[in-house]
Amino acid sequence: MTGFDGRLLTRGAPGYEEARLGAVWNERKPDRHPDAILLAAGDRDVQAGVRWAAARGLRVSVRSGGHSWIGNGVRDGGLLIDLSTLDEVVIDAPNRRATVRPAVQGTRFNALLAAEGLVFPSGHCPSVGVGGFLLGGGYGWNSRALGPACFSVEGVDAVLADGTLVHATDETHPDLMWAVRGSGPGFFAVVTRFHLRVHPAYEQILRSAYVFPYELRDEVLAWTYDTVPEISDSLEMSAKVAFTPGVEQPTTMITAAAFCTPGEGPEMLEPLEKAPFLRHALRRVERRPSSLDDLYALSDGLTPKGRRYAVDGVWTDAPVQRVLAAGRGVLDGLPNRESFLLWMLWGGQPTRENACWSTQGRLYFSPNAVWHDPADDLLNETWAHEALRDLDPVARGAQFADANPADRPDHGLDAEQAARLEGLRERYDPDRLFRAYLSPEESTTALAVRRRAGKPA
Repeated sequence: MTGFDGRLLTRGAPGYEEARLGAVWNERKPDRHPDAILLAAGDRDVQAGVRWAAARGLRVSVRSGGHSWIGNGVRDGGLLIDLSTLDEVVIDAPNRRATVRPAVQGTRFNALLAAEGLVFPSGHCPSVGVGGFLLGGGYGWNSRALGPACFSVEGVDAVLADGTLVHATDETHPDLMWAVRGSGPGFFAVVTRFHLRVHPAYEQILRSAYVFPYELRDEVLAWTYDTVPEISDSLEMSAKVAFTPGVEQPTTMITAAAFCTPGEGPEMLEPLEKAPFLRHALRRVERRPSSLDDLYALSDGLTPKGRRYAVDGVWTDAPVQRVLAAGRGVLDGLPNRESFLLWMLWGGQPTRENACWSTQGRLYFSPNAVWHDPADDLLNETWAHEALRDLDPVARGAQFADANPADRPDHGLDAEQAARLEGLRERYDPDRLFRAYLSPEESTTALAVRRRAGKPA
């Protein structure tokens, strides 16, 4: 069709199905079909697409990098604006600023920054685009020290519901910026550029990792949970319950990355090196010099492209023995040798008046189901979503990076922030042109189909 620099693909047109399937990184694709997909070539296309949809009574969804596990941008009906070709990076090294398009991936962004002696807390998975990552808060490399990545957003260029393009900062559009910082897929505009504050590169990165036998699982997890308030914010520590090659039963692995600066160095790793159970480690790596590329490669090995995924998670601040008891079904029920439970030790960050980002806790408890065969969908989805309901008594909500409100409804914002966001949506998008969060009625998973049939999960 004419009028666009990119391509507008209506349902049934050549290239439509390829674009629909390609808009979701997960090999498990949603059975939802937009009326049209706009492969936007720039800001002008986004503006024209918003107006085109509004004139036809169509709602709008957005895809940046396509890494949403649930395919939030791919909805039935309406227009999907695909931003995946918008990947420009401009770096102002002397002022420690950068401008990035929404499809820019963290690996490329940090490679360009590294050449200037700079760094950004981009997402842990190398194929994540910055668009959804930043809107959802942004839990990236060294975010315990640098803060959620959304705190480094100083401005955006965004297309509003009437098709106008605005450059927003805290001075010109404070409410819009408040919503940019943490509203996730509930944001009521299309960001086409992020203007970011970037940070000095680290003096070095040191990585340690230890693998422990099955019977030590609860002791290891409890120790990390109780220790995280005492460690440096520049030490990123997490645990995983997973199968390890060559070991029959699931193991528990602690991994730690020390992001060293002139003020803090290798001594950050000493608390881990004095853990009371360390002598029982089956395997160990200690203080290995690493780069962000090394960390990205390790992360990519956990979630390789070409697999089917069901991922979920809850924040909690509850006493660790209550968490372990509530999470027993998830911890004991790994559905296969590729799946794992991520025990992410966040610790907590103060919220800010200029950001709606809010829901968090000391621990992020996140089942990651990984498999190949569509026949195994129900088994894996049940473990990732249904079994997680047992943590409801200790949970503080979800994070938008992994949240699946269609199969396990939960909140990603504190109540006050959620109410303010809906008030701003009424002001900026009164006709609800932009889609928000997925609803249970929109889910096409095997778990949802079984529930609708009235069968237990």
